[in-house]
Amino acid sequence: MTASGPDPLAEGYPTSLGISTPTAIRLLNQDLAEELMGRVGFGALAFWLLARRRPTPSEVRVFEAVLVALADHGFTPTAIAARMTYLSAPDALQGAVAAGLLGGGARYLGVTEDAARFLADAIGPSDSLPDDAAGWDALARDVLGAGRAAGGYVPGLGHPVHKTVDPRTPRLIAIAREESTYGPHLALFEAIGRIHPEVLGRTLPLNGAGVCGAALADLGLPVDLLRGVALLARTAGLLGQLAEERARPVAGQMYAEIDGRAREVPLDPR
Repeated sequence: MTASGPDPLAEGYPTSLGISTPTAIRLLNQDLAEELMGRVGFGALAFWLLARRRPTPSEVRVFEAVLVALADHGFTPTAIAARMTYLSAPDALQGAVAAGLLGGGARYLGVTEDAARFLADAIGPSDSLPDDAAGWDALARDVLGAGRAAGGYVPGLGHPVHKTVDPRTPRLIAIAREESTYGPHLALFEAIGRIHPEVLGRTLPLNGAGVCGAALADLGLPVDLLRGVALLARTAGLLGQLAEERARPVAGQMYAEIDGRAREVPLDPR
């Protein structure tokens, strides 16, 4: 007994995620071997684990589209970190993958969660949502104006390569509409895309990481865990980078190029 009543852990540590016995493995209150393996795809399982509910086929399609959108983008800092770590420690594949994942932050991968949080904070209670495009535009104008006055930035706006249109953005919005998962977060995100030039004085693309955050938030997934979805997707991409590094190594050349161009300068005392 505790001071407030029965001890909830008196009979053990409760979990509905996974448990093993000598004859079976249970996951999500299902028999792993008989009810999940060969019956549930990995994307559906990942959603189920994250949301703590089984997704619909439409939700799975949108969720998996997000995973594909975030999997890999070539020689980004996360990929380079993974390849360099593999060059240094080819005996520790997990270290190379971890090095790439640790680079997921405000500039790379983290925008997915940051954009979702920004949109969720702006939307507020669900009983006060705009009911047409003009209403969403008005909300976007208010949000952007407040952000500019505060000196902040809008996560999901701009891309270092895709200066006009990030090809992932219209495609994911179209998929969400096809699957009837398009909701308030995507609506506000699109409104920001329409309104920001008049508020910010320049035109930027709505980027793929931002639209992924909006789409995931519309699926009802916890905003605080959405960076994990980006990292889940990028894990596959990093494994691909390392597979290519094994077959066609470039990390050694990158290292030699940087080392060969190093030059000594006076020590900065500051």
